[in-house]
Amino acid sequence: MTTSAANNRVGFGSTWTQKGAAVFGVVFLLVGIAGFIPGLTMDMGTMSVAGHGSMAMLVGLFQVSVLHNIVHLLFGVVGLLAARTPRGSRLYLVVGGIVYAVLFVYGLFTAGMADPANFVPLNSADNVLHLVLAVAMIVLGLLLPRIGTRRV
Repeated sequence: MTTSAANNRVGFGSTWTQKGAAVFGVVFLLVGIAGFIPGLTMDMGTMSVAGHGSMAMLVGLFQVSVLHNIVHLLFGVVGLLAARTPRGSRLYLVVGGIVYAVLFVYGLFTAGMADPANFVPLNSADNVLHLVLAVAMIVLGLLLPRIGTRRV
């Protein structure tokens, strides 16, 4: 018989999966906020609401827009809400990873292009980051629930 902490009702951040979701949630919140801070985001005057025309660069590397920053903020809030339960945390990590995998593929076709399909400003650095996030979130979403699982 196998029992798992992921099946029990537990408090915020009690399992590794919940801690993982909370860490990603906090990081996404910080990135979303940083995207609106001059100095952390270069060329703020060129930031557009959405689209490829936004030339604002978070830490000089990642192309951002108002929409991009708001999505990061929302993704952070969802991560913190999901971290309240083991199941929600796992779902957030796996589904979030899938979302970032889709963004990576989308970016392969639209990054740097002046195309209406590029409604989220993306560049090569964004694509690499999205791939890393996709892999990390999916792997953690699948592996973290196994940590602390014990055999009875």
